Amino acid sequence: MDEVIEVKVARVHEDAQLPTRGSAHAAGYDLYALEDTDVLYRTATLVRTGLHVAIPIGYEGQVRARSSLGKRGLIPPHGIGTIDADYRGELFVMMTWIGEGDSYKVKSGERIAQLVISPIPDVQFSEVGVSDLGD
Repeated sequence: MDEVIEVKVARVHEDAQLPTRGSAHAAGYDLYALEDTDVLYRTATLVRTGLHVAIPIGYEGQVRARSSLGKRGLIPPHGIGTIDADYRGELFVMMTWIGEGDSYKVKSGERIAQLVISPIPDVQFSEVGVSDLGD
């Protein structure tokens, strides 16, 4: 795939880090925690990134878990988060702690999630009967 998609990014804090790609073939771009944040056991917590993005029309941003954090017990409670093309607010990563102990401290600058930019097809739904759905 040779097409380059421009995603505009604005830092709203001087310590915010731009997304980075871990390798040439990585699907996602790492997102970083802006500040130390305590994620409590089985409690949804928003972790700041200090970034605003402009996802191009026809695309979505998918915020996904980092497997290395999931192995330790830090997971997104909702699976994949979607950033729509018309959203301009700050990016937060929702996380919960299911590991040992009462909480996990996310440290400032820690890689907390991956951002994947994915095309959205133009879809038209047409209502049919159940037998018309096929196998």
